[in-house]
Amino acid sequence: MRWSAITHRGRVRSNNEDALCVREELGLFAVADGLGGHQAGEVASRAAVRVLAGEVEAHPEAKDTCALLGAAVEAANRQVYELSQADATCTGMGTTLSACLVREGWLSVAHVGDSRVYLLRGNTIRQLTEDHSLVQELVRQGKITSEDAVEHPYRNVISRALGTSARVQPDIIRLPLAPGDRIFLCTDGLSNQVRNEEILAMAGALPPDEAVSRLLALALKRGGPDNITMVLVVIDEDDW
Repeated sequence: MRWSAITHRGRVRSNNEDALCVREELGLFAVADGLGGHQAGEVASRAAVRVLAGEVEAHPEAKDTCALLGAAVEAANRQVYELSQADATCTGMGTTLSACLVREGWLSVAHVGDSRVYLLRGNTIRQLTEDHSLVQELVRQGKITSEDAVEHPYRNVISRALGTSARVQPDIIRLPLAPGDRIFLCTDGLSNQVRNEEILAMAGALPPDEAVSRLLALALKRGGPDNITMVLVVIDEDDW
């Protein structure tokens, strides 16, 4: 696999509460967007990706990758929740977590929150994850349109996060891959500033390093109000 990853605090925030995980030898890629005051979001996101990687690394021969990812996310949730209970400065902290595991031509995804995973295939882009957010719930209920959601004042309010309670229910997805597929993970600091068709134009065609650099530059040009993190993975013929 070819891949590139980047994280940036943006133009407004004083610190970066995003985190990412790239473990090519495990086929594991993830992004997390922390929430909580006093830099607690940074603690949450970093703990989540650390525990996630440790759990996947501990089971290298696991055949049921969906079960493996689900268990790893639950372990990460427990760790973040326990940290929030043990330290008053971390009370209420949490994080999004979107994780991908690539093995034997299959993609498994575990997702909590409003970070995103896209599959880019040919000239198409498909959002594999569904935002766990107030705005997305309003769209599902038909109360607002997808176009309204882009500028909604509560678009950053998430309805499900990792570490805010003792248990979490991640969305789990599994689908076959094809040579040439590209997997794109990002936090909402990118997706709130860059349209899907712009992601496709860059992440779907350019070399990975150039793609993530140009997408970051575009998000920053549009103000960069949030932390920005992304991972782009290209599935080559040699991966089969």
